[in-house]
Amino acid sequence: MSTRIQNELKFIVETHLQFIYPELDHAAIAAELIDVMGLDAHCLKPLNHESAWDQRDAFVITYGDSIKREGEPPLETLKTFYEQELKSVINGVHILPFFHYSSDDGFSVIDYLQVNQSLGDWEDIEALAQQSNLMSDLVVNHCSSRSLWFDNFKNCKDPGKDYFFEASPSDDLSMVVRPRTSPLLREVETLEGTKHVWCTFSHDQVDLNFANPKVLIEIVRTIKFYLDKGVRTFRLDAVAFVWKEVGNSSINHPKTHEIVRLLRSLIEHQNPNAIIITETNIPNHENLSYFGNANEAHAVYNFSLPPLVLHAMVTGNSQYLKRWQMSMPPAQDGTFYFNFLASHDGIGLRPVEGQLSDEEIGTLVNTMQNFGGRVSWRSTALGQVKPYEINITYFDAMQGTQFGPDQWQLKRFICAHAIMMSIEGIPAFYIHSLLATNNYYEGIEHSGQNRTINRFKWELDELRNKLNDEASHHHKVFAEQRRLLGIRCKQSAFHPNATQFTLHLGDQVFGFWRQNPKRTQSVFCIHNVTNETVTIPLSSINLISMETWTDLNSGIQYIDQHKDLVLQPYDFVWLTNKPVR
Repeated sequence: MSTRIQNELKFIVETHLQFIYPELDHAAIAAELIDVMGLDAHCLKPLNHESAWDQRDAFVITYGDSIKREGEPPLETLKTFYEQELKSVINGVHILPFFHYSSDDGFSVIDYLQVNQSLGDWEDIEALAQQSNLMSDLVVNHCSSRSLWFDNFKNCKDPGKDYFFEASPSDDLSMVVRPRTSPLLREVETLEGTKHVWCTFSHDQVDLNFANPKVLIEIVRTIKFYLDKGVRTFRLDAVAFVWKEVGNSSINHPKTHEIVRLLRSLIEHQNPNAIIITETNIPNHENLSYFGNANEAHAVYNFSLPPLVLHAMVTGNSQYLKRWQMSMPPAQDGTFYFNFLASHDGIGLRPVEGQLSDEEIGTLVNTMQNFGGRVSWRSTALGQVKPYEINITYFDAMQGTQFGPDQWQLKRFICAHAIMMSIEGIPAFYIHSLLATNNYYEGIEHSGQNRTINRFKWELDELRNKLNDEASHHHKVFAEQRRLLGIRCKQSAFHPNATQFTLHLGDQVFGFWRQNPKRTQSVFCIHNVTNETVTIPLSSINLISMETWTDLNSGIQYIDQHKDLVLQPYDFVWLTNKPVR
């Protein structure tokens, strides 16, 4: 059995490599990749089109030092907080880059194999991996200009002398798509003279050259190391930019997709329960392409969800959110949507290009600026400057509507997260959304970076005081989200791949129907996205009249279906025929 699987893997890997490197020795590269992953002696059968997840799955996204305690490595503090406060309702932990780095709060990696000493060590990582489904970033597109590889590049020696993508200032780079306004090329003095390296994000983040198979082999070596340390989920950071060519957009290149397929093949033969999630903050149809034919990413970040939910909440109009949801294909078996509302970055606006008009995006941007948010910009291929993302905590983003602040901030915020918890996919909570952290302006002043507004670092004792204070909005949000997660994880109709249909109940509400694969449980999820009371005839929801329907949120039963469902501002119901509490 093992020999047959190994032969199948060898054929699969060589097929990928034939597309990526048509002029190179595919067999030799394949043999080295298989050896690096340890698959020449240990090869398992992958779970093709099987879902290694269910409604009990949820993630928390956090920096290694988002919560600190004096005299203790932050990763140890994180483990303590997770075990005591989150483990009962959240089984996945995504620790944002915890490696030695030079900038971008970890995403400019100096050494992929070294834990940042200010956070802890590999023993701390392994300890968290034993308690959770641990997700790690794989920063594949670039590394730090202070890395050994880049030092070797400048000194023209291995490893590194040919690891970085070069171009000439005279090349036509007008078609290149990137999320920054800084110059694309960085001039570098080397022992062989002046060279120009490609920097998609910043001049401290130098793009790797995957046209050199040695780079691919180094990345695979890193993957194997992470697997051995207990990592089970890999977030492929900025993967859309991996393959570059002068003369085209250098985003979503066919060879980029083939590299993702190759990495999946290697990872799933080493650990059938390990998964890949692609982080591609790009227009929705491009983002969905990273599913492939259920043979690329196991999951994609659902980047359209944060701005569309935000738009619905601040305008009181769900039409754009509904229109998007109706256009979304159900995730095939063996894949899922990774749902989130906030992240360590900002609320991306590229994913709603073609869904929201420039005017609607402008309304959103202006409203968020009025709530203390910042805006990060990007350059288009035509030289235009457009808003790339809104930088604000999601809690402060919910402080009012387009007409200004109001008294509904907390209910609006919870309603938004109820949508994320109940919609098709697996929910992921950025730590500062779980904790209802406010905008961190001191961080912006210190770093000079807009994104720092949502990267506050809590002292554990102060945080516990806030969470224990029943009058605190931190306590109210944290307790309510844990309560809802506790309900969610018991409902089979909330399986990430359960059936979903959009309900048409007017633009004041956002509703959808979920049903488990065995068709034994249905849940009608109906959310009032306005600051007004909304009345819906129960007869319009098409509930089966012979059954009693219970709201999982409140416990209220609905027997007489000739009555109305009355939703106060930002109220929601999860109506089910088979409640599990």
